[in-house]
Amino acid sequence: MSDRIRVYELARELGLSNKELLAILEREGYGVTNHANSLDVEVGDLIRDLVVADRQRKEEAKKKIAGKPAAAPVDRAAKSSAAKDAKETKGAKETKTASSKTTPAKPEKKSAPAKEDKPEASPAVEKPDEAPLTELHLKTPITVRDLAEGLRKKPHELISLMMTMNIFGAINQVLDIELVEKICERHNVKFVRESREKPAERIVKGKADETPKTPRERDLVPRPPVVVFMGHVDHGKTSLQDYIRHTHVTSGEAGGITQHIGASVAVVGDKTITFLDTPGHEAFTAMRARGANATDIAVLVVAADDGVMPQTIEAINHAKAADVPIVVAMNKMDLPAADPEKVLRGLSEHGVVSEDWGGQVAVMPVSALTGEGVNDLLERILLEAEMLDLTAEPKAPFEGLVIEAQMESGMGPIASVLVRNGTLRVGDSLICGQVYGRARALLDSQGKRVPKALPSTPIRIMGLSGVPEAGDIIRVCANEREAKALADEAAQQARQDTLAVDRASISLDEMFNQLSKEDKPELAIVIKADVRGSLEAITESISKLKSDRVSARVIHGGVGEITENDVMQAAASRALILGFHVRAMPGINRLAKQKGVDLRLCSIIYDLLQQVEDAMRGQLQPESREAPLGSAEIIQIFEISKAGKICGCRVTSGVIRVNAKAKVYRDKELIYHGHVASLKHFKNDVREIKSGLECGIRLDNFEDFEVHDIIEAFDLVQVAPQL
Repeated sequence: MSDRIRVYELARELGLSNKELLAILEREGYGVTNHANSLDVEVGDLIRDLVVADRQRKEEAKKKIAGKPAAAPVDRAAKSSAAKDAKETKGAKETKTASSKTTPAKPEKKSAPAKEDKPEASPAVEKPDEAPLTELHLKTPITVRDLAEGLRKKPHELISLMMTMNIFGAINQVLDIELVEKICERHNVKFVRESREKPAERIVKGKADETPKTPRERDLVPRPPVVVFMGHVDHGKTSLQDYIRHTHVTSGEAGGITQHIGASVAVVGDKTITFLDTPGHEAFTAMRARGANATDIAVLVVAADDGVMPQTIEAINHAKAADVPIVVAMNKMDLPAADPEKVLRGLSEHGVVSEDWGGQVAVMPVSALTGEGVNDLLERILLEAEMLDLTAEPKAPFEGLVIEAQMESGMGPIASVLVRNGTLRVGDSLICGQVYGRARALLDSQGKRVPKALPSTPIRIMGLSGVPEAGDIIRVCANEREAKALADEAAQQARQDTLAVDRASISLDEMFNQLSKEDKPELAIVIKADVRGSLEAITESISKLKSDRVSARVIHGGVGEITENDVMQAAASRALILGFHVRAMPGINRLAKQKGVDLRLCSIIYDLLQQVEDAMRGQLQPESREAPLGSAEIIQIFEISKAGKICGCRVTSGVIRVNAKAKVYRDKELIYHGHVASLKHFKNDVREIKSGLECGIRLDNFEDFEVHDIIEAFDLVQVAPQL
């Protein structure tokens, strides 16, 4: 990699922004569109000379302007024209001075081939191309395509020639000058390298050609990037953010895993970055999708010792669907089991190819524990943000995205919102789906009250009429009356949509499944969660618990503490109450016991889902299975006046016990199913007889014995039902 240089590295060296350098490269015909692309060292030297020459020209122009202010415009124009004349060839000068003569000459040149175009045969048109080529003039950088066109060859022919030289290349690959000269020599052509002499004038011309900004464009201001951290569970997403924010969020989370989508702000030098953290557990798919759609850049956190996992792949798909650039943070590099090659292979298999492997995705090795590589990661995030040219209009009407929503004791409904455009102020009237209200207070990511929130700022809003749905758009209204009218209209529309869905389900589902549903037990569930996103994830996960014998259905879901109304509803519906990260109000546990309601509190989602599965099994009757004990063959039949018929048997396997279940087979056909009434060994009553011994067996309510009948003894055991 020493013979190439990244665009952003060259921009940093020259003191230019990435956009400015990309503009220069584009004007010079290099065809570079991404700051992560690499350039040949010779190209880098040309660009350095180009930029230095432009700066020197500007300095000389400033000195002349300072010395002769009145004549400055004339001198600048004279110098520009003189520079142009000096850089043009003698033939160009003659063309410039005798333009009236050259213009009629062009039709004469075109007229000759025009006459030859009339016949059907095309060789007359190709004659100029077939003229022997002695010199080839090309400007660097030279790709395979450029060289093939110059040599009048097909690109694949040139690639085949390179393969004979033990060089493998693609059609857009930039070739070294030495290789170009060798290829030209093989075609008996002299290569002449042309220099690029007029970059400064092009840059100045490009700036002069810029159209004046409209008033709307002047209102746009740069905004901080919104970055989402995504990846598999326990790969260190939150720990990495903790190191950046110097907090300890992970240690306070249940099970050490993130189960909410959270937002925070980090200051990096004189710039700020808004971070979103998403859960990695498979149940929180909707949260990850919402996080990807709300952000500008996705940081994919992959553990170096674990590699690409199922939720990593899902996060890649979410980021690609949202069309946001990806930066990979290869975490846990401090561990002895770290295997970077394994991570790079796994990423490339899913279309994420690192820069070191010829792709355009930055893979940054980091350690959330030691802080190794974190500064490089932040620098790369800011670099990607610079290329996106993120702007917003603070003077526009406020619009935000609900990241999370919950009901907090003593505060009421709280909505965690990411400001997308405009400015949110205390006192603004707001509408969000079926919820409306007035912003009574705004809390920043540290919990402090602030008077307003600018674009790309995460903010918590107090004063809404209810808990909004996560992922909804929240907007500002002229007044609270208008907001209430819009919310009522949305609620009415939602009711109509629900009725339409219910009618469709009655006409289809009940037509085919009514009879089967009557015999199939159902577990009714009431769910109370701390935030709307968790409620959404739990409801979705329960709906995926499929069983042919029992079903689970959420009859009610809400955000906030478990109340008396929840217990009464569960008692009326014979439902199970599940609380996720919430507590029960005082006396609720006692009321639940009185009503016979099963109330369970959980803090980790996979524990909650396991409890739901256990409750579903509880709806089923336990299964009984036969556990074989032993078998015996009848060898003689005794008839006793008081006891009736007793069969003399030899125990052939296992053991025969009193009161054990028994079956009698004759010629492999079942003729009796009952139990063993008594056992005798000689004249003594016994509880069991083992294999190899002889005994007398009396079966309950069966005397139709025959010699050689087989008696099989077994026990019935209860087995937990399977879903």
